[in-house]
Amino acid sequence: MEPSSELRELIEAHKVEYAAFGKAAHKTGGSVLDRDRASQREERSLLAVCAYPTVREGDGLAKARYLLEVEARGELDLPEHMQALLRSTM
Repeated sequence: MEPSSELRELIEAHKVEYAAFGKAAHKTGGSVLDRDRASQREERSLLAVCAYPTVREGDGLAKARYLLEVEARGELDLPEHMQALLRSTM
């Protein structure tokens, strides 16, 4: 089953923000403020994926696969992530 377009958009948005954060973090001469802003945008987009309610089977599988990839990088580590995941199942 295919995931919904809404979930695909959230995942793609997180991928974009994650890449932007990586660039900001490794940019020579970049400011701390730029890195902090990029980090906050990445965090908000990841929380949006975590919080997305998975009513359809395709959404549940896609969300789980993506979040397992994120967790393998050590990115799924805040209490807010777990809270959002648990709330999304209610």
